[in-house]
Amino acid sequence: MADVHSKEVRSYNMSQIKGKNTKPEILVRKFLFSHGFRFRIHVKNLPGSPDVVLPKYKTVIFIHGCFWHGHQSCKYFTIPKTRTEWWISKININNANDRKAIDKLSEQSWKVITIWECELKSNSIEGTFEKLVNVIKYNA
Repeated sequence: MADVHSKEVRSYNMSQIKGKNTKPEILVRKFLFSHGFRFRIHVKNLPGSPDVVLPKYKTVIFIHGCFWHGHQSCKYFTIPKTRTEWWISKININNANDRKAIDKLSEQSWKVITIWECELKSNSIEGTFEKLVNVIKYNA
Protein backbone atom coordinates (compact mmCIF):
# COMPACT_ATOMS: atom_id res chain seq x y z
CA MET A 1 0.00 0.00 0.00
CA ALA A 2 1.35 3.45 -0.93
CA ASP A 3 1.93 6.18 1.58
CA VAL A 4 -1.16 8.28 2.35
CA HIS A 5 0.90 11.49 2.64
CA SER A 6 2.93 13.39 0.08
CA LYS A 7 6.70 13.19 0.38
CA GLU A 8 6.82 16.73 1.82
CA VAL A 9 4.14 16.06 4.46
CA ARG A 10 5.79 12.77 5.46
CA SER A 11 9.17 14.48 5.71
CA TYR A 12 7.72 17.20 7.94
CA ASN A 13 5.94 14.66 10.17
CA MET A 14 9.09 12.60 10.63
CA SER A 15 11.16 15.71 11.38
CA GLN A 16 8.89 16.47 14.33
CA ILE A 17 9.68 13.16 16.09
CA LYS A 18 12.21 13.71 18.85
CA GLY A 19 15.05 11.29 19.49
CA LYS A 20 16.33 12.90 22.69
CA ASN A 21 14.69 14.45 25.75
CA THR A 22 11.43 12.65 25.13
CA LYS A 23 8.68 12.62 27.77
CA PRO A 24 9.58 9.08 28.91
CA GLU A 25 13.26 10.09 29.28
CA ILE A 26 12.37 13.17 31.29
CA LEU A 27 10.08 11.12 33.57
CA VAL A 28 12.91 8.70 34.36
CA ARG A 29 15.47 11.48 34.85
CA LYS A 30 13.19 13.43 37.21
CA PHE A 31 12.57 10.28 39.24
CA LEU A 32 16.28 9.44 39.46
CA PHE A 33 17.29 12.98 40.41
CA SER A 34 14.58 13.25 43.08
CA HIS A 35 15.88 10.02 44.62
CA GLY A 36 19.45 11.28 44.88
CA PHE A 37 20.93 9.68 41.76
CA ARG A 38 23.29 11.83 39.75
CA PHE A 39 23.81 11.02 36.10
CA ARG A 40 24.90 12.15 32.67
CA ILE A 41 22.69 12.03 29.59
CA HIS A 42 23.31 10.93 25.99
CA VAL A 43 26.97 10.07 26.49
CA LYS A 44 28.36 9.91 22.96
CA ASN A 45 31.57 8.05 23.78
CA LEU A 46 29.64 5.00 25.05
CA PRO A 47 28.16 2.48 22.59
CA GLY A 48 24.58 3.40 21.67
CA SER A 49 24.78 6.84 23.40
CA PRO A 50 22.73 5.69 26.42
CA ASP A 51 19.87 7.95 27.48
CA VAL A 52 21.06 7.97 31.11
CA VAL A 53 24.49 7.05 32.50
CA LEU A 54 25.07 6.57 36.22
CA PRO A 55 28.89 6.43 36.46
CA LYS A 56 28.89 5.81 40.25
CA TYR A 57 26.94 2.57 39.69
CA LYS A 58 28.58 1.72 36.33
CA THR A 59 25.02 1.55 34.95
CA VAL A 60 23.43 2.79 31.74
CA ILE A 61 19.73 3.12 30.99
CA PHE A 62 18.10 3.01 27.59
CA ILE A 63 14.53 4.32 27.42
CA HIS A 64 12.92 2.77 24.36
CA GLY A 65 9.76 3.74 22.54
CA CYS A 66 7.69 0.60 22.06
CA PHE A 67 7.00 1.39 18.40
CA TRP A 68 10.50 2.44 17.35
CA HIS A 69 12.23 -0.51 18.99
CA GLY A 70 9.64 -3.19 18.21
CA HIS A 71 8.50 -4.10 21.73
CA GLN A 72 7.04 -7.55 21.16
CA SER A 73 3.63 -8.37 22.70
CA CYS A 74 3.03 -4.69 23.47
CA LYS A 75 -0.17 -2.91 22.47
CA TYR A 76 1.85 0.19 21.52
CA PHE A 77 3.79 -1.71 18.87
CA THR A 78 1.90 -2.23 15.64
CA ILE A 79 3.42 -2.31 12.20
CA PRO A 80 1.94 0.40 9.96
CA LYS A 81 -0.27 -0.72 7.09
CA THR A 82 1.55 1.55 4.64
CA ARG A 83 5.17 0.96 3.61
CA THR A 84 5.16 -2.15 5.80
CA GLU A 85 8.40 -3.61 4.46
CA TRP A 86 10.25 -0.33 5.03
CA TRP A 87 9.01 -0.11 8.63
CA ILE A 88 9.89 -3.73 9.39
CA SER A 89 13.40 -3.09 8.04
CA LYS A 90 13.72 0.13 10.06
CA ILE A 91 12.65 -1.54 13.31
CA ASN A 92 14.91 -4.55 12.68
CA ILE A 93 17.87 -2.22 12.15
CA ASN A 94 17.04 -0.43 15.42
CA ASN A 95 16.91 -3.80 17.22
CA ALA A 96 20.25 -4.88 15.73
CA ASN A 97 21.86 -1.59 16.80
CA ASP A 98 20.38 -2.00 20.30
CA ARG A 99 21.83 -5.52 20.62
CA LYS A 100 25.29 -4.38 19.42
CA ALA A 101 25.35 -1.49 21.90
CA ILE A 102 24.23 -3.71 24.80
CA ASP A 103 26.84 -6.35 23.93
CA LYS A 104 29.64 -3.77 23.77
CA LEU A 105 28.57 -2.13 27.03
CA SER A 106 28.37 -5.52 28.76
CA GLU A 107 31.88 -6.34 27.53
CA GLN A 108 33.02 -3.09 29.19
CA SER A 109 31.36 -4.24 32.48
CA TRP A 110 28.47 -1.78 32.32
CA LYS A 111 25.15 -2.84 33.80
CA VAL A 112 22.51 -2.20 31.10
CA ILE A 113 18.89 -1.44 31.93
CA THR A 114 16.20 -1.05 29.28
CA ILE A 115 12.96 0.71 30.17
CA TRP A 116 10.10 0.50 27.71
CA GLU A 117 7.70 3.38 27.12
CA CYS A 118 4.75 1.19 28.17
CA GLU A 119 6.39 0.57 31.56
CA LEU A 120 6.06 4.30 32.27
CA LYS A 121 2.28 4.41 31.89
CA SER A 122 0.30 5.28 35.02
CA ASN A 123 -0.76 1.69 35.73
CA SER A 124 2.83 0.39 35.95
CA ILE A 125 5.18 3.33 36.57
CA GLU A 126 5.44 2.83 40.34
CA GLY A 127 6.56 -0.79 39.96
CA THR A 128 8.94 0.15 37.17
CA PHE A 129 10.64 2.79 39.32
CA GLU A 130 10.82 0.47 42.35
CA LYS A 131 12.45 -2.21 40.19
CA LEU A 132 14.80 0.39 38.67
CA VAL A 133 16.14 1.46 42.08
CA ASN A 134 16.61 -2.18 43.14
CA VAL A 135 18.54 -3.00 39.98
CA ILE A 136 20.75 0.08 40.22
CA LYS A 137 21.56 -0.20 43.93
CA TYR A 138 21.41 -3.91 44.63
CA ASN A 139 21.70 -5.55 41.20
CA ALA A 140 18.39 -7.29 42.00
